[in-house]
Amino acid sequence: MKLDYGPLTSLLADSSITEIMVNSPEHIFVEHKGVLVETGVRFIDERALWDFVFAILHFENKDKSAATSFDGVLPDGSRYNIVVPPMTPKYPSITIRKFQSKRLTLQDLVNNKSLNEKAAYFLSQAVKAKMNILVSGGTGSGKTSFLQALTFEIPAEERIVTIEDVAELKIQHRNWVQLLSVANGPTPVTARQCLVNSLRMRPDRILVGECRKDETWDMLQAMNTGHEGSMTTLHANSPQECLTRVENLLYMANFDLPIKALRAQIAGSVNFVVQVKRLPNGQRMVTDIMEISGMEGDVITRAPVFTLDNKGELAPVGYVPRCMKLFNARGFQFPEGFFDPSRAFRRAA
Repeated sequence: MKLDYGPLTSLLADSSITEIMVNSPEHIFVEHKGVLVETGVRFIDERALWDFVFAILHFENKDKSAATSFDGVLPDGSRYNIVVPPMTPKYPSITIRKFQSKRLTLQDLVNNKSLNEKAAYFLSQAVKAKMNILVSGGTGSGKTSFLQALTFEIPAEERIVTIEDVAELKIQHRNWVQLLSVANGPTPVTARQCLVNSLRMRPDRILVGECRKDETWDMLQAMNTGHEGSMTTLHANSPQECLTRVENLLYMANFDLPIKALRAQIAGSVNFVVQVKRLPNGQRMVTDIMEISGMEGDVITRAPVFTLDNKGELAPVGYVPRCMKLFNARGFQFPEGFFDPSRAFRRAA
């Protein structure tokens, strides 16, 4: 069975468009090169819009009377969210995040000016040295795409288990198992169930598409008990807010522990937070790389390793991470003066 995309066909075919937003038959917006713009594309009437919604739900065998919102994946791999009345007052609303066939590497991000050579080298070494990393960012900042780029730095001989609610990560490794949570259906599966089961699958690394609630504790436990090099994303607008977000997720999951114990778990599990951001001009870039170095009293100690300088460019601040001994113990060293902001860097060919 083939799904007819109707007036959205040209938008889905345009590689410069990353997201499509249908607010009504007459108002369709897209994210074009990172900027939201209104299109001239229209459904001929309300009936045509409803027919398109029903076609998607029928294609995925979803009961249109069972809910007021639906999430799923189109045949080309694009993610969709559909909201229908009474959640919306009149028209159904459709949001499609397009499937990106090209998976960006760290070098691609350097070429796109999302980060520079020195920061890319640092992150490459951090992944290879099995540091635990949280990728933090706001809506549409490119968290998952950045996590995908980091996966290219994982050694080929390692076994990876990924956990997502919608399949977005595409791992190039042959020894990769993909687990998916299922919110609806006859057999719901939570992300936490996936994560707990993944621990029995002999993974070298566990990657969670996004920590949202119950699975957060188990992710931290995995990072702290033999699954070094694990990574996930969280929704937060700064590295500091990211840590607060982790605390809040643990409380939302009803882990009734003293704040000091919760923070000790975070500090003992996470090595680095990488902050990604979408700028007003649509450019996505890394703005901060922060080390989580331990605890002092009931406070998580942290320090920036890279941040934006007064020119708006990502640069080291002169701080040498406390975990450098761990890098060295795992066979990874940095050139002399690497963290000196005045020292230029060019990765060896």
